[in-house]
Amino acid sequence: MRLVILGGGESGVGTAILGKKKGYEVFVSDFGKIKVNYKEVLIINGIAWEEEKHTEDLILNADVVMKSPGIPDKSPIVKKLIEKGIPVLSEIEFAAPFTDATIIGITGSNGKTTTTMLTHHLLKSAGLNVGLGGNIGKSFAWQIADNKYDSYVLELSSFQLDGILNFKPHIAIITNISPDHLDRYDYKYENYIDAKFRITMNQTEEDYLIYDADDEAIAEWFKTHTTKAKLIPFSLTKTFSEGAYIKNNKMEISINQEEFTMDTEYIALEGKHNMKNAMAATSVAKLMQIRKSTIRESLSNFQGVEHRLEKVLKIQNVQYINDSKATNVNATFFALDSMNTPTVWIVGGVDKGNDYNELMSLVREKVKAIICLGVDNKKIIDVFGNVVDMMIEVDNMNDAVKMAQRLSEKGDTVLLSPACASFDLFESYEDRGKQFKQAVKNL
Repeated sequence: MRLVILGGGESGVGTAILGKKKGYEVFVSDFGKIKVNYKEVLIINGIAWEEEKHTEDLILNADVVMKSPGIPDKSPIVKKLIEKGIPVLSEIEFAAPFTDATIIGITGSNGKTTTTMLTHHLLKSAGLNVGLGGNIGKSFAWQIADNKYDSYVLELSSFQLDGILNFKPHIAIITNISPDHLDRYDYKYENYIDAKFRITMNQTEEDYLIYDADDEAIAEWFKTHTTKAKLIPFSLTKTFSEGAYIKNNKMEISINQEEFTMDTEYIALEGKHNMKNAMAATSVAKLMQIRKSTIRESLSNFQGVEHRLEKVLKIQNVQYINDSKATNVNATFFALDSMNTPTVWIVGGVDKGNDYNELMSLVREKVKAIICLGVDNKKIIDVFGNVVDMMIEVDNMNDAVKMAQRLSEKGDTVLLSPACASFDLFESYEDRGKQFKQAVKNL
């Protein structure tokens, strides 16, 4: 069996290692450059590879192809594979049959990283032998090749879910759905929503789907679709006999006739959206039969995720917050919603078809100045130009932070929450966040 892997990054190299171990003839092809450390791994393992090209003769003879999530279905080589009827899978689909571990799969437009990290923290703190993978951390396939874990918590993007056929998590979470990556879905929101719900398509009556019952797109999907999985909703406004909710500042969870309650003030994460993330993760912990005392302790000591509403420093009584991971409007909505002080907002980057009007009421209420950090800021200026007193354009992070310091006064917050991708001025949202933190430390 010939396994061809498109993309020589973390998921590609991990899949190559698993494929080789399982007796496949493996070939890795990357249209860009393969990082030195990944090349070394391929060479040590005797795996054939090429970079900066796709040689069709070496690819179109595959029995199965694993495509990295970043490569769109529209790319010429993928189109040719599909025309030839060669199965093109995601890493998750390829790897899952090689493990008997319990799989917890988490998707959503926002909150999935925090929910994934928190779920992993809850299970690991309870002493479970649990791996963390998918969109973050070490490749899922690679971890299966090393055969370490009894269960996995996987963060799954819609791109990864597009490439599944039989993949079935025992517990699935959909944190929420808002328009994102529509360029990859023919600008049709319903296509993107359907992609997210692929997480539950193979689930049976023995499996669970945990979802946000306040989310419009999720509610709409349920009007015309069903899943066999047992449903566990969570909500900030409704209550359930089976599910999770907030009532009188208490998180209350009822699953399989078992109750769990905790005062929200003791939960380390702040903000309404994080209460949802905590309810989703705690629902998993309850299903995995983690003790209540362990859950409480883990919820109160969780550190949060880098670049997601991360408090950097307080300088002259101004709090600087790094929310570089907010690459869409919905994520920035959560960030602005959790601000309790006048805010200097740093925003901008590569726009993915954003509708900034959704932020209008929050900007009017909370934002005193806007700093546009992007190559093209016209849209942001058009929407908010008349709403805030001060609007400034900069083209690098140092200027953005220095300007923010000038515009802020005691008791204010400076918030980097770009609502956009980072690729115009930065390598990635992580690079953007690190530059912000460094610039703040240099003040």
